[in-house]
Amino acid sequence: MKKINALVGVFALFTTIGCLTACGLDIPKEKLTSFETITVKKSDVELPMKFSAKLKGQSDVTITPQVSGQLMRICVTEGQRVNRGQVLFVIDSRNAQHEVEAARANLQAAQANLSAAQAQANSAKLEYESNKNLFDKKIVSSYMLENSRNSYNQATAAVSQAKAAVTQAQSSVNRARVNLGFCTITAPVTGVIGEIPVRTGDQVSPATYLTILSGNTTMDAEFSVSEAIIEAQVQAGMKGDEKEKHIAALPDVTFVMKNGTEYKHKGRITSLTGVVDAATGSLGAKATFPNPEGHLFSGVQGTVVLPFQQKGVMVIPQNAVVTSAGNGKDVIVNSGLKVGDRIVTEGANNVQEGQRVLFSAEAKSED
Repeated sequence: MKKINALVGVFALFTTIGCLTACGLDIPKEKLTSFETITVKKSDVELPMKFSAKLKGQSDVTITPQVSGQLMRICVTEGQRVNRGQVLFVIDSRNAQHEVEAARANLQAAQANLSAAQAQANSAKLEYESNKNLFDKKIVSSYMLENSRNSYNQATAAVSQAKAAVTQAQSSVNRARVNLGFCTITAPVTGVIGEIPVRTGDQVSPATYLTILSGNTTMDAEFSVSEAIIEAQVQAGMKGDEKEKHIAALPDVTFVMKNGTEYKHKGRITSLTGVVDAATGSLGAKATFPNPEGHLFSGVQGTVVLPFQQKGVMVIPQNAVVTSAGNGKDVIVNSGLKVGDRIVTEGANNVQEGQRVLFSAEAKSED
């Protein structure tokens, strides 16, 4: 009975096929999918190496007082751009002025003492020379000659002491004048004023932080370079004593703000520390950027982008691979492919294992 049913099933199948053929209907054939493909070859490519960085003025200066006193005036505001020599703060100068006047008085007294000592020395010299002449003529005794000689020597010593006192008094005047000058704090460089945590009337001293002046005509972007990158450069032929030459040969770099804005002036890598940070396994680096318009500020964070040239490598589109690291457009293949291989680019994620892929020429012939 089972054999009869099987034969009936086969007969029905052939009958159905016959009917479809008789009706002029074609049995659907497997449709092969065509993908966009490329042939692998070697070429040159530029890959951007990106490093998180923080800007710092090349001549940032912390402003602190050199003398103690009451802060009388704050002549600038936070964020203000100032020129070198411009007045920033004024400290009460009355005590310093009194010190200058007292030092001048001491100097005048020392100068008067010096004049008196010089006059005494001149008199002692005349008396000694006179007694010497008289002694040579045997008119005065040697005792008188010795007394006049001793008096002259004492007067000469007094002149030396008076001169030393004048020098010391003059130094006191100079120090007092310097301290008086310290009461007016001026900008040591051209730049931008940072935060000002003090207020008029505060008592300040050399330990008081007044502000930071960012000399931002040139800015340094400080960042870290991984040890692996340095090792790669060494393997590429860079020697330890050729670091400066290697840095000079690096291409210009770009600074990109956090919002994606690219700073219009290019910079240069200017330094690379020679010691690996044990905690991070990286080396400190610095890129210098010109800042003629003052658009860059200390403390701003962003990204330093270094274009890295690779020559004679296999390059494929990034969308041809599932996971990759590249320049956002292409990736470099070190192994797994050879020149002349053909790969799927567009739609690579939809390709299944064992599926036949038609390249452009084959797709046309199938059509």
